[in-house]
Amino acid sequence: MTKPAAKLELARRVLQAEGEAISGLADRVDASFAEAAEMIFRCPGNVVLTGIGKAGLIAGKISATFASTGTPSIFLHPVEALHGDLGRLSRGDVVVALSHSGATDELVRLLDHLRARGASLVALTGEIDSPLGRHADIAISYGQVEEACPHGLAPTVSTSCMLALGDALALTVMEMRRFNPEDFAAFHPAGALGRRILKVHEVMTFRPGEHLSLISDGLALGEALAEGEKAGRRSGAILLIDGEGRLSGILTDADVRRLVAGGRLDSASPVADVMTRGPKCIHRDALAAEALAILNANRIDELPVVDDTGRPVGIIDVQDLLGIKTVSNGGG
Repeated sequence: MTKPAAKLELARRVLQAEGEAISGLADRVDASFAEAAEMIFRCPGNVVLTGIGKAGLIAGKISATFASTGTPSIFLHPVEALHGDLGRLSRGDVVVALSHSGATDELVRLLDHLRARGASLVALTGEIDSPLGRHADIAISYGQVEEACPHGLAPTVSTSCMLALGDALALTVMEMRRFNPEDFAAFHPAGALGRRILKVHEVMTFRPGEHLSLISDGLALGEALAEGEKAGRRSGAILLIDGEGRLSGILTDADVRRLVAGGRLDSASPVADVMTRGPKCIHRDALAAEALAILNANRIDELPVVDDTGRPVGIIDVQDLLGIKTVSNGGG
């Protein structure tokens, strides 16, 4: 076997071992998992994740997932807890402790102090019959697993099981809280995750009275263009409205350039004769990512934004959507 092939074979064995272990967890979750989710859901304080070594790193990630999905959470290092950080705990907090063996010395030394602080304890372990498992109010066990490490030493399968169960707990509680995309956006105002669920009205730059005029479709072309210029810095389009204030058309800079190039620019002609009637538009409360998808699919740079009555409330420009990814049927 060549060296590259050997590397690939080992990689496949590791991935297969971890994948099979995680898949097997679906058959292991039981009433204890549901009880833990209920305890966390009803927690009046923080959900405190703790663990040491690789389990501690996983605990930190699970804590972050809880916090970003509506459940207040912090990470507590077991050693630091014994040197003053127990003051971070309050009565009513729920501690979720991670340990593969359930007998990690630094963690076991902490258990009685958790009780003294009035915290409840959920164990996430491979050994339910261990000091941690026996001490816990609720114990969730993924059972005995064989690490993917060729020497059977480095935490791999065990930590993957911890992470998967932690994610399952966090997302179960998220559903119990009815945590929705709007809540998620509030918790992720920066970065790609937050931008994906921003609403159109939150990102559009051009609004009536703010670099955008709504122009009657009854005007002559020259009058309409002159009115559009009064808006000052503007998008590359003007919006035309009918007598009831509803969107009736759009005229873009590209449309005007084509009229000039074709020798058909007659400032006295009705703007209604040259505007694009019934243009593509989007509701103000739609996702910004949906607006970008429409712009890309139709190869346009500006998209009128309307309210429930079909009246325009702005234009969203492709420049407003920099950094936002399009959405698909699969949500991403």
